Amino acid sequence: SDLEDLHLYATPREQRFRRFASLEFEGQLYMTPYDFIQAVTSDEPKRKREFYTDKIAREKPELSQILMETPPVWKGSSKLFRNLNEKGVISYTEYLFLLCILTKPHAGFRIAFNMFDTDGNEMVDKKEFLVLQEIFRKKNEKRERKGDEEKRAMLRLQLYGYHTSTNSVLKTEGEDLVPRSYWDTLRRSTSQALFSDLAERADDFSSSLSDTTLLVHFFGKKGKAELNFEDFYRFMDNLQTEVLEIEFLSYSNGMNTISEEDFAHILLRYTNVENTSSYLENMRCRIPEEKGITFDEFRSFFQFLNNLEDFTIAMQMYNFASRSIGQDEFKRAVYVATGVKLSPHLVNTVFKIFDVDRDDQLSYKEFIGIMKDRLNRGFRGYKPIQRYTTFKSCVRKELYSR
Repeated sequence: SDLEDLHLYATPREQRFRRFASLEFEGQLYMTPYDFIQAVTSDEPKRKREFYTDKIAREKPELSQILMETPPVWKGSSKLFRNLNEKGVISYTEYLFLLCILTKPHAGFRIAFNMFDTDGNEMVDKKEFLVLQEIFRKKNEKRERKGDEEKRAMLRLQLYGYHTSTNSVLKTEGEDLVPRSYWDTLRRSTSQALFSDLAERADDFSSSLSDTTLLVHFFGKKGKAELNFEDFYRFMDNLQTEVLEIEFLSYSNGMNTISEEDFAHILLRYTNVENTSSYLENMRCRIPEEKGITFDEFRSFFQFLNNLEDFTIAMQMYNFASRSIGQDEFKRAVYVATGVKLSPHLVNTVFKIFDVDRDDQLSYKEFIGIMKDRLNRGFRGYKPIQRYTTFKSCVRKELYSR
C-alpha cells in the first residue's frame, strides 16, 4: 500500500510509467519494449500489476541475459520494439526521451543529436549519451513539491535508482515556476556550460547504472561503439513509423486502408474533447461514400502534426490577414510550414471532421487546440476505444476479408 500511495506524489508521466512498467531491479522500475508500445497505444496495461512482488523482480545475471538479443544500431528497423517484445529494458529517463522522439519533426532530430555530441566530433559515445539521465533527473527534482520526504525518496528510487535528498534544488516560493516540456529542457540544455559541467561528472552518475536496451543498441554490448547521426536519425524515424504502424494495423484488419471514421477515432481518442459524437456524426453525413485512408496518408498527417508549431504560425498569418481558411489554403500552409504534402482526400476528410458548422472553413484555433492535445499522448488521460463503425464500413471490411 505504501508503494501504491506513491501515485499521489507522481506527475502524469511518472504515473503512466509506473502503471506500465513490469520489471523491477534493485528497487528501480523498468519497461520492456512491449510495455513501452502498450504505454503509447493502449488505455491500460494488459499484464497484471505484479512488479511489486518478488517473483517478477530481475536478478542481475537475468537482466544481462535478456539484453543479449539486442541488435546493433545498424540492424535497426521499424519493427525493433515488436521484435524485442519482452527481451529488453527501458529506464524512466529513456521513456521520456522516446516520448520526445514521437512528437518531434525530423528537423528536430539534429538538435537532439547535437545535444548529446558534447565534444562536437559528429559522434556520440556512451558517456555523452548518459548525460541524458542527469538532465531529466534535474528537471524532475525542480518540479518536486514539499511533502512526505520518505515517499518522495521511494519514488526517486523507483524512477532513477538513487536515494539522495533533493531539497537543495527545490524552488523557493518566491521563484517563478515556468513550465517547460522535456523537449524544451533538452533544447535549452545544449549550452556548453551545462554540458561541460555534466560531462565532467558523467562517470559519477553512470557508474551505478545498469545497461539498458538503448545503451546496448547504440553503443554495443561492451559500450565502446560510437553513434553517428545517420544511425541516430534512422532509429528515431523507425520508432515514429513503428508506433504509427501499430495504431494503423489495429484498425485496418489486414486491409491496406482504414475507414475515415476510424481515422477520426484515432485523432480524437488522445484528446480532451468531451463530445466526440458530434464530430463523428458530422463526418458520417458529409462522407457518405467511404474511400479509406492509406498508411502513407496516415503517416504524412502525423508527420505534419509533429510540425504543428510552425504550421500554427502560418495559420495565424491567414487569420491576421482576415482570410478564410479553406482546403486549398490549409494544404498550402501545411506544405509551406512543414514541407509535407497532404493528399486532397486526406485534407477533405480533416475538414469534414473539424468543420462542425459546415461552412467549408476551418476554425484554426479549435483544430490546433485539439491537435495539441493529440500530441500530449498518454499524459492527459486516454479515451476508451469506441468503434461506432457504420454498417457500410462493416460490410466492406467483411467482403475484403474473404
